[in-house]
Parts: sequence; structure tokens; C-alpha cells
Amino acid sequence: MSGIDQMRYLVTVALCLLAAACGDDSGRTKVDTMLVNGKVLTLDHKGGVASVVVVDDGRIVAVGGEELVEAYEAQHVTDLQSRLLLPGFVDSHTHIRGEPKRYIDLTQTRSIRELQRLVTEKAGELGPGEWITGYGWSEDVMAELRRPLRADLDAAAPENPVYLLRAGGHSATANSRALEIAGVDGDTPDPDGGLIERDSAGELNGIIREPGDIVSRFIPEASNDEVRESLVGMLEDQLGYGITSLVHATGTIADYPEWERIYREHAGRLPRATVQLAWEGSEAMAAFGKRTGDGDAFLKVGAVKIFVDGGFTGPAAYTKEPYRGEADYRGKLNLTVEELRRVISEAHAAGWQLGIHAIGDAAIELTVDELATALKNAPRPDHRHYLNHFTVMPSTETMLTMAENEISITQQPNFTCTLEGRYVEYLDGERLQHNNPLRTPMDLGIQVAISSDILPIGPMVGIQAAVTRKGMSGQVYEKEEALTVVEALRAYTALGAWLTFDERQTGTIEPGKFADMIVLDQDITSGHPDHIVNTRVLQTWLGGKLVYQRQ
Repeated sequence: MSGIDQMRYLVTVALCLLAAACGDDSGRTKVDTMLVNGKVLTLDHKGGVASVVVVDDGRIVAVGGEELVEAYEAQHVTDLQSRLLLPGFVDSHTHIRGEPKRYIDLTQTRSIRELQRLVTEKAGELGPGEWITGYGWSEDVMAELRRPLRADLDAAAPENPVYLLRAGGHSATANSRALEIAGVDGDTPDPDGGLIERDSAGELNGIIREPGDIVSRFIPEASNDEVRESLVGMLEDQLGYGITSLVHATGTIADYPEWERIYREHAGRLPRATVQLAWEGSEAMAAFGKRTGDGDAFLKVGAVKIFVDGGFTGPAAYTKEPYRGEADYRGKLNLTVEELRRVISEAHAAGWQLGIHAIGDAAIELTVDELATALKNAPRPDHRHYLNHFTVMPSTETMLTMAENEISITQQPNFTCTLEGRYVEYLDGERLQHNNPLRTPMDLGIQVAISSDILPIGPMVGIQAAVTRKGMSGQVYEKEEALTVVEALRAYTALGAWLTFDERQTGTIEPGKFADMIVLDQDITSGHPDHIVNTRVLQTWLGGKLVYQRQ
């Protein structure tokens, strides 16, 4: 800070504190909070930068410079110490789940031996015969550079059925006990859109791609009471990442009342949530009595979720050309074309927004064609239908159709980093280079928001990958697809808010909007982009209240 800046800072803070302490009656407007001496990126369309934000009754009253100190008297004054203040992040595609006692968090596991140790410990805790479940392993970070297989799990817990989902949830590994209980053997047909893997001898190796419920339906379902505390804890954790709004992408009609209960009991203390719902048929959705947008400022119903194809952690994404090294395997669709057409038509006609999982280029092109047909047959303004993921770039014609029909995307550039190993193994040429494209669809007129899909949750990985296009190895994939830091931040804030019809309430720092804001420990707009991932959130403000403070 220069000497002049230091002097301005001292004067600003002194005036604010004097007004608060002395009950200034000089005509200043009284407000709850004033944040001063910061670098405020409003991320609005004008690209505004300010130093002071005034907040009252949960909303932003004014944004500007030191002149605001003369105009307002704040009960509380926060000195930002020249830190960067941004709108809170909007994670427009994530998964927030409570976990039962049988669950193991494998997201930090770095070797199969460590995974085995965790499984053995859980078996000792639960006792013989009890199911053990977990989530988050990835062969890309394992010391052994391979997946945990049936034999590994058999050695770790021979008397317990074990079923562990890979990071991303599109692949799982099971031990012999679990496969036996589920009745899965060499004669079992592949799950819809998936594959039961076999080793070179033709024996099941425990890996199931796109497993659906062929094993999980045999796992005893945990009660809401058992998982509620961990669900609330996971929601609270989002605030530490700077996430003030999120879209839970795997909701159902049955579990929505539990979300309502949690948000009643923790009113104003959890990030704003929009819950996507699986389509359960026209009658069931009508009987539910709610549709997209129903709810309040903290919890509401989101888009209908449709899974068109699989994912790349299987892999089972539906592509136009076979996977690299495969003669004819192109992934699979999760439903027939006729089923997709019916669901899109019925949901669109009923007034629902559609948020459709489509990863492979063939799946994307099919989905866009069906959406365009539905919109032609039943035009609807401001529908805001969108695709989740958009990993393998489709044809330019398809992207122009998306722009023409205002079909948007929520993209995960973090996958370029964290799923690099999967892409290198299964994609090649332009498909590999343009994985998770950003600049191309944006330049063609498509709204592209950025989200995490929990791989990982922290927005900084996605922002850095969007800016650098680097994989975990350091390899750069088609630099022309990269965004600027400010563009990436807008995609993680303003465009995410737009995707959920909340652009008048959140997503930017502007008067009239909720005071959902975050303070970072470094200015990521001016430092080296390779250091973005090391950025930490110091404070998170939700509706004008400080709900997270980094120690």
C-alpha cells in the first residue's frame, strides 16, 4: 500500500468508526454494515471496481468509493485491508449428500493400501456382515496407478460386503461378498448404459461402469435421522469454499421434504440451494404440487434432471467415434431416443426447466435436437433449459442450434485437470484437445456457467483450469478454449445465478441484491494463474451476515 493509499485508508476507517461510535446525526443514512478499503469486483456487465460496499437488512444498498463514508452511518464497519471482495460463488452443478455410519470418505485416499486400511477399520467398527460403502477414490492419484479391484476389497474385509464409488459416481468397485448378495455373476447382463468388467481370464474384477442400482439396491437405506447431521455439515462446509448458492443435482420428490425441514431448522445459516429433481412421470410431478422456481430465497425447486448418457469416470459417455484404443465401444445411452423425446416433451409442456446430463458429443447432439424440436412444437420464452457437463465438443451446427434456441451449459473446467488421465486414455486428437470447451461455445453465443460436480468442490480448481487449460500433469489442452480470470469468475457467479433465474437477486455486487459476498486472501486477477488454486476464502457473507471466518 502506498503512502497516499495508507492515508486514505486511515481517513476512511476513522470516519466510519467515528460515525458508528458517536451516533453521528449529520444526516448520514443509518445502515447495518459497511465494508471499506477493499478491491471490490462487482462482476456486473460494466466490470465495475469499487472500494466500499454498504449493506442494510441483508441487501446491498450502495457500491462505490470513499464518498459513501460521508453518506452512510454503519452500525458495523469491516476493514477489508485491501483484500479482494467478490460475489459469492454459485456452484450450479454439485451433489450434497448426508452419509450413514457405514460410509467412508475416500476423496483424500492416495493408495490402494490406504484404502484397504480404511475398509478394514470400518469392518472392525461395524462388525461382520455389515455393508461398507464409500465414495471418492480415483486411480489417477493412487500410488499404484490402478483401480481398487475385487481382490483388494476381499483382502481388506472378507466378511463384509463392500461397495465403493469412484469420484464422479459413474463407476464402482465391489468385493465378492457384495457381488454375491446382489446376484451379480458372469451371466449377469450389463446395466443399462453400463458395463460389468471382466479380467483377462473372463472373471469379474469388481468394477462396474454406470452401475445404476444393480448392487446398491441391496444396501440398507439410511434414515433421514442418521444422515441429517452430516448433510447439514456438508452444506455448512460450502460456505468455507465461498459458495453462497448451489444447485443440488440429484434430488427426488421423496427427499425434497427433508431439504425443507433442514432449511427451516437452519434458516439463514446455509447456502441458498436449488434442488434438481428426477423426472418421475407427469402424474407424479403434478401430484408433487411444485415445479421449477417454487420455494423461497434460500431453498427452491430447480430443473428436471435427465441422464442421457454415462460419464468419463466409467467411462460410458456416448460419443460419435469409438474411444481411443477401442474398436467399436462408444459408450451408451441411458434411455432410448423415444424415452428421451417423451420426457423432454412432457416436462417442457408442463412448464419445467430442464437440466440434462449430456457428456459425449453424440449424446449432446441428440439432446439438442430433441430440445430444439420440443421448443419448435411448443415455444416457451425464457425457458432456460441447459446441459450439464458438455465434455466432448459437438459440431458447430449443434452449438449454433443451442445459441438459436437459448440452450445453455453448466460446465466443469476442473475436469480438464482432475480427469486428465481418463481423457488421455480414451480420447484423442481434437476430442482430447477441446475437452470441456469454454471459449468456443461462448463465442458462438451460448451462456456457459461454471460449476464443480464435486471433482473437487472448491471453485479455485475450476477457475484455474478455465484460465490455464492445464491438466494435472501440467499439459495444456487447446489454449484457445481458455477464459480470462474475470470471465471465469463471472461464469462461477453471475451466469450461475442466471441459470437458476436468480440474476436479480444474486451473482453480482449491485444495489438491491442480496449481500452474498466473499473475501479472498490474494488478488487472483493480478497474480500468476498457476497460483489461483492456492487461494483461500477469508470471509463469507450471506444476506449481509458473516457466516464464515477463516481462522
